[in-house]
Amino acid sequence: MKHDLVIKGGTCVTASEMFNGDLGITDGRIAALGEGLHGKYVIDATGKLVMPGGIEAHAHIAQNSATGGMTADDYTSGSISAAFGGNSCIIPFAAQHRGMGVTETLDLYDSRASGASVLDYSYHLIVSDPSEVVLTKELPDAFRRGITSFKLFMTYDKMLVNDAQFLDVLSVAKEHGALTMVHAENAGMIKWMTDRLLARGLKEPKYHALSHPALAEEEAIHRAICMAKLVDAPLLIVHVSTPEGAALVQKARQQGAKIYGETCPQYLFLTRNDMDRPDMQGAAFMCSPPLRDAATQTALWQHIQSGTFDVVSSDHSPYRMDDTGKLAHGMDAPFTVIANGMPGIGARLPLLFSEGVGKGRISLPEFVALSSTNAARLYGLLPKKGTLAVGADADIAIWDPNKRGRISADNQHDNAGYSAFEGWEVTGLPVTVLSRGIRVIDGGALHAQAGHGQFLARAKFEHSGRKGYLAPELDPTQNFGVNIAP
Repeated sequence: MKHDLVIKGGTCVTASEMFNGDLGITDGRIAALGEGLHGKYVIDATGKLVMPGGIEAHAHIAQNSATGGMTADDYTSGSISAAFGGNSCIIPFAAQHRGMGVTETLDLYDSRASGASVLDYSYHLIVSDPSEVVLTKELPDAFRRGITSFKLFMTYDKMLVNDAQFLDVLSVAKEHGALTMVHAENAGMIKWMTDRLLARGLKEPKYHALSHPALAEEEAIHRAICMAKLVDAPLLIVHVSTPEGAALVQKARQQGAKIYGETCPQYLFLTRNDMDRPDMQGAAFMCSPPLRDAATQTALWQHIQSGTFDVVSSDHSPYRMDDTGKLAHGMDAPFTVIANGMPGIGARLPLLFSEGVGKGRISLPEFVALSSTNAARLYGLLPKKGTLAVGADADIAIWDPNKRGRISADNQHDNAGYSAFEGWEVTGLPVTVLSRGIRVIDGGALHAQAGHGQFLARAKFEHSGRKGYLAPELDPTQNFGVNIAP
């Protein structure tokens, strides 16, 4: 059999194994894994790693913030940056703001993404206004549309939901097979700290780190886990930034709860000291949760190694360092009105490979799991995406494990205009990225056109293997026979 394309001689890596062999691609899908395969076209991958393309599943692209600001990247620039960074699929957010319907929100993001992305894409739906019609009609409609992950906020005045609303969304998500995600920080603690900092005239960007204390994350993660356990619903805690928060996720997982965890490169490679810069330079490093310290980096790496975190995502949230983004309120603005977030969609995988695999912190299969396969599993894309298997889409990244580079705003291909990881030296870089068998990146150049990417309707969330938790108050054998479980 002659395939459309054969990748020959590389070391194939999945989340569970490594093997030497050829990979045959026909009609955009992996058709064969073997030896001596023949193709119309051939890529010689001798000395290189052949892996599933990364799945970037935490990014803010063409998204309005609650205060009206727009991220710097649209679906074209964001997907191009992701592709240069070794990704073959993206799942940014579609943000419902107060007063908007869910259907209206998804239609808006369809208009922004359709015909624009060079990579296949889907959305996570941010829910900020869970009205009765949203809960009973529009969330189920979104699920039927292939949106099977919903995100909630426990902070930000214009985005946060209260605990009762949180439980309502968890229950609807569980009923329909969706995964709930949560930004877990205690809003009251943050407001209390912020008021006291501003009252003392402490308004520079570096004080943002103090306004979001580690305890605010720890408390909110504990509360979120308890709510998920009450209704026995799956919950992903995103961008965990503290050892205490990670320990709570670890404990819940060990007890069998359907709790999942994510952290991000900024918490592994940057600290709050990066925010202590003159003028407004520290604003470039403002994100929420904020950067922590070196001891936290060590602890988070240990949690990656012990399996606490399912994914390492970028939380790409690009705002330019000008009056269209971070400096919209001027050079003397307090940290409370500076846009939170930093770019990183192109740097995520080179950093994780170089500092993780290259320094012996994680294995190659663990890299594949953290960068691609686990995201595909969490978000209803496996086995179509996220693995090297016959029948899967030919979404493939070929890496040169010895290629050296330096991260710079000049080579990230996004619209942010700066990189928080400027100057970081990395070893191991993607050299070719395929999307459904089509070369998107090759030889340091972009080959695909905007519009190549297709919308992905995702399957329901699969949580087999977790026994879950049944609160005695919801157990008919212990609550006088009342059936009130969602």
